[in-house]
Amino acid sequence: MKKNDLILYAAILIFGIAAPYILPTFKVQLSILCILIVLAMTWNIQGGEMGYNTFGNILFYGLGMYLCASVQVGMFFPLAEWTESGGEKTFEHTTIQFFEGMGVGLLVAAIVPMIIAGLIGYAILGLRGHYFAICTLGLGIAAGEIAGGIEIIGAGQGFTTPPFPKDIVDPEARGEFFYFLSFILLIATFAFIRWIYPSRFRLVLNAIRDNEDKAEAMGIQTMKYKIVGWMVSAFFCGFAGGIMGGLVGYIDSTDVAFDGREMGVFMVLMAILGGKGTLWGPVIGATLFHLFKEGFWTLFLGWQYVALGVLIVVIVIYFPEGLMGWLREKYPERFGEVIDEEDRKASVELK
Repeated sequence: MKKNDLILYAAILIFGIAAPYILPTFKVQLSILCILIVLAMTWNIQGGEMGYNTFGNILFYGLGMYLCASVQVGMFFPLAEWTESGGEKTFEHTTIQFFEGMGVGLLVAAIVPMIIAGLIGYAILGLRGHYFAICTLGLGIAAGEIAGGIEIIGAGQGFTTPPFPKDIVDPEARGEFFYFLSFILLIATFAFIRWIYPSRFRLVLNAIRDNEDKAEAMGIQTMKYKIVGWMVSAFFCGFAGGIMGGLVGYIDSTDVAFDGREMGVFMVLMAILGGKGTLWGPVIGATLFHLFKEGFWTLFLGWQYVALGVLIVVIVIYFPEGLMGWLREKYPERFGEVIDEEDRKASVELK
């Protein structure tokens, strides 16, 4: 790793640790920003690196929400009684129960969507182009409707997640807990993607994106790599959903968990805005998008969707390759990709 990269990563890590103390009134928004970056990075594995533009990641995000909350409650109380109207007021988690349930719930929220991604991957990853995109869009919509009819998880009335323990009297503790949880997930996701970035795995995904038929003709097992890529995305998406469910405190099947109209589209927009198929593009895109969105939601409430529509038009017309793509074209000597020894060796292995 280059010295400049180490300095950059150290600076980001220091800022991330200090952020909730520097900006104490923005802990929730900082937590949401970390989640959005994770979602943009995981979507980029399919849409950017592999060329499969999916709207189906919202399925894993929503599953993560429900799974984490259900495990957190079901480990200690009857889940059906909890989700009845006012049920969350009948039972109260102790501090140990809350954190134990959250820990186990997050693991389940990450692992189960990953398994589901592997199972359904065989069925739908044979589709390509807009057929694949429409199919994944249908998965998210269907999941929301199905969840809205399951009584044990609240059905149409929603699911109130366990409140933060009352034994912890520090009013800042809840915000700090969810912020650092989401920040740790962000660091773990980025580190993993940075680790696979110079690997043969990424080169195979790029080969699938550029010409899948030729990749298959070269003897590459494209289906295996497509499924593994989707399973990686599902793992981190489910984990992010589990954290977000606890952060917002309430899960609705169509407006929170499987909200394809907003969060499902946001994943795509953030990656495209920053530059899909790049390491830093989703990070930059998610950050700018969150600042833009919150600014308009706060200052111009009622016009926020108009502004969002204008942003989409600007991205499509002026930044079709994202900000990183524009910077690479404008300043190739500073932002262009450099083939280092690791990349060269991986390329030779692929051939």
